[in-house]
Amino acid sequence: MDKFIKVEQQDIKTLAKIASEIWHEYWGFILSPEQIDYMVEKFQSENAINNQYKNEKYTYYFITHDNKNIGYFGISEKDNYLFLSKLYIQKNYRSQGYGRRAFEKIKKLAAKMNYKEIQLTVNKHNENTIQAYKKWGLTTIDAVVTDIGSGFVMDDYIMSYKIS
Repeated sequence: MDKFIKVEQQDIKTLAKIASEIWHEYWGFILSPEQIDYMVEKFQSENAINNQYKNEKYTYYFITHDNKNIGYFGISEKDNYLFLSKLYIQKNYRSQGYGRRAFEKIKKLAAKMNYKEIQLTVNKHNENTIQAYKKWGLTTIDAVVTDIGSGFVMDDYIMSYKIS
C-alpha cells in the first residue's frame, strides 16, 4: 500500500538524504556531476529545504510503499497556481504508477487549496518525464532558461494542468 506522508521539520534530514541519492542517480544523463552537486546543495540540502519551508510556502511529502520512503514531492503555494517543484521516485520504483498516483494526490491538494492550476518546470531534455506529464494532462505553456548561479542554468519547459 502506498501513501503520501507530509514531511515535518524533524524529517527534513531524511528528505535531503533521499533527494541527494535520487538526484545523483537520475540526472547523470543530462547534467554534469558538478551541476548536480551544486543543484542538490542549492535546492535540496537540509538548509535549502528548511529555507523553503520558512520563506517560500513549501510543503513536501514522502511517497511511501510498504512503509518505506521511495520518493517525494514538493509543492509551493503561488498567487495564482500551485507550483509542483519536485516529484522524484527511486529508480527501482519508477514506471510503476507511483508518479501518477502522486500527481493525483497533488491535484486533490490543489483543489482543496482552491487552486485552478498546477504549474511545474521540467528540463527540456528530460523526455520520458515530459511524455508522462503529457499523459497526465499537462500542456507546455512556455520555455525558460534560468541562471541559477556558478555558471549553471536550468533549461526548462513550463507545463500547466488546469483543475476542472
